Amino acid sequence: MRAGEIVFTAMERVVFGRPAAEAVAESAERLGARRVFLLAGSTLNRRTDAVRQIAQALGPRYAGVHDEMPAHSPRDAVIACANKAREAGCDLLVSVGGGSTTDGGKAVTLCLEHDIREPDGLEPFRTVVDEITGKRHFPHYRAPRVRQICVPTTLSGGEFNARAGVTEPRLRLKQAYIHPGLIPLVVIFDPAITVHTPEWLWLSTGIRAVDHAVETFCSIDGNAYTDSTALQALRLLGRGLPAVKRDPADLAARLDCQIGAWNSMAAIVTGTRMGASHAIGHVLGGSAGVPHGYTSCVMLPAVLAFNSVVNADRQAEISAALGAAGQPASDVLDRFIADLGLPRRLRDVGVKREDLPRIATNCMLDDWTFSNPRPIRGAQEIVPILESVY
Repeated sequence: MRAGEIVFTAMERVVFGRPAAEAVAESAERLGARRVFLLAGSTLNRRTDAVRQIAQALGPRYAGVHDEMPAHSPRDAVIACANKAREAGCDLLVSVGGGSTTDGGKAVTLCLEHDIREPDGLEPFRTVVDEITGKRHFPHYRAPRVRQICVPTTLSGGEFNARAGVTEPRLRLKQAYIHPGLIPLVVIFDPAITVHTPEWLWLSTGIRAVDHAVETFCSIDGNAYTDSTALQALRLLGRGLPAVKRDPADLAARLDCQIGAWNSMAAIVTGTRMGASHAIGHVLGGSAGVPHGYTSCVMLPAVLAFNSVVNADRQAEISAALGAAGQPASDVLDRFIADLGLPRRLRDVGVKREDLPRIATNCMLDDWTFSNPRPIRGAQEIVPILESVY
């Protein structure tokens, strides 16, 4: 008999289908916030009025905005935002944008709580992975008292995770900061605000959500509860992503995608471990600068093919959820991704062949390499996976 444990988070609520400005202002009032600081995507802030509408709705509670958080949330950018938020007297942080603002915002709340003012000050708080055993060491520290509200404009789903990915620029390595207190307090899904998101980013982060669902469904920690959320995520994303590509103004389809992304994260936030697609994706992001959505577009079918010798029965259910029963899941996802016009080769996302050994070596620093359904015992087993999609 299987045994397990479902761990729920300290997130308070998810609001969906309402204007972001209205929902943020209502949440700030309910929480008694007096100094609300915004961390926004730069394009969203500078080329649309979406962030300005939120600031206006907050009225006297609005304390300022920072819109310089590059992809993969580098340490120095986190510190710059934290110092600005601290100067503004921030007592509630609202992130508006993609995954980098979400993860960067989590790290900012950590910096505010522990008075971290320089990039190296983050070092004692990161999660460390043993290169041999894959065992993680979690530092113990106080949870942030300044909490975060997320208004996501992509589908990467990080707003549901108590994990912040922050890049150490000198090592070119993305590192994890994991603590129950990093989970955002409120998530607000406003499909209307996502029309500003570039098509490639919306669709590719949608594949990131598909990757979440696939790898949790195939996880060595899988159970009936998380199976149900993963398969429903695939159904919603399987119809929602093509619908948005056909008609970018289809807000109902956009909301389907958002709810699908939420469902795709249910297993992760309850403690389900992922596999090699995510482990390799983390390294491609931190070490090669590949956007997270694109890492899944390239790696997910390849990892499914690699794992099929140990979980073909599970993969058959993935194909069925995507409306392609009886076909290999790796082929189904390959075709689905290609039909969305997204990249399928590492060379197409700027990775150099000579970097493959270094990427494979760095994958052995990611904990999810060690929880792949088909065991991976060293970097030499990752190189052929990378080569297969070069």
